[in-house]
Amino acid sequence: MTKRRVLITGATGYVSGRMLDDLRERYDVVPLDVSDRNREGQKVDGVHVVDLIDPDRSQYEQHFEGVDTVIHLAHKSRTGRPIDHFFIEKQNVEMAYNVLRCAYDAGVRRAIVATSNHAADWYEHNLIHTRKMDVVHPYDFPLSDNFYGWAKSSQEVMGFLFACGFPSFDHPSGREILVEGINVGRKLEVVMVRIGHPRELDPERYGHDPATFKRVLGCYWSVRDQIQLFTKAVETPNIENEHGVPFHIVYGISNNTRAFWSLSNARSVFGYRPEDDSEVRFANIIKGWITGEDAPGGIGRVGLS
Repeated sequence: MTKRRVLITGATGYVSGRMLDDLRERYDVVPLDVSDRNREGQKVDGVHVVDLIDPDRSQYEQHFEGVDTVIHLAHKSRTGRPIDHFFIEKQNVEMAYNVLRCAYDAGVRRAIVATSNHAADWYEHNLIHTRKMDVVHPYDFPLSDNFYGWAKSSQEVMGFLFACGFPSFDHPSGREILVEGINVGRKLEVVMVRIGHPRELDPERYGHDPATFKRVLGCYWSVRDQIQLFTKAVETPNIENEHGVPFHIVYGISNNTRAFWSLSNARSVFGYRPEDDSEVRFANIIKGWITGEDAPGGIGRVGLS
């Protein structure tokens, strides 16, 4: 049986590294990145070295030919003062456009884009942790208080545009859609994954800050749950929403007792059934924080005691 051809950007990065081997077993993977080496300096086999920020898409568009699904994980890190992050994050938005445009032009069926929980982190900072709100839903209006979150929410809105099959788009793939005789453009199916905290929880990382520790217990995303959500995002046959638009925003977290982001559509649309819960996985660490000698933790879900 022929494997699906899946292109992955940011293939040597951290998030990719947690699942690349598994995806290679399941799919015919086309890995792209600006380097063929990971954070540890180890070479990642088969990586095509490209700069997806380059506006000349002819330098890399050939890699999208014959691809079923694109998983866009690439991201340029920001430096300098937060008020100046706009300029780097603007490049990340442009890169997302280049990836979606190449996918659209090549007739790719679906694009899965890694955004971030920071697309809507204003709610968390101002309402969740102050106990004025319990859960952020994927379709709450995206509000962020930083340029990183702004860039991620901008990519989400842009992805929705591609999923609508905007009427003014050209149709080089030939896959045009007619609604009552009117050409509304080919719809690129789009899934936006708001990444949570894809790391094992080491208490030393969080010092003695109980608010931060409780937050990451809610955000935790295990490797096997990450692999499950991405594969379901690739393979779920029909992802049209109630309005007929093949577009969804889903949160990338495990089945955490302390979660404050909703997994409702990840479960109902994609059949996501996360197997891990940070409350169970890190029970001994949690016990030490809450009831151990000189425990800094206190009681509650997230934030203020």
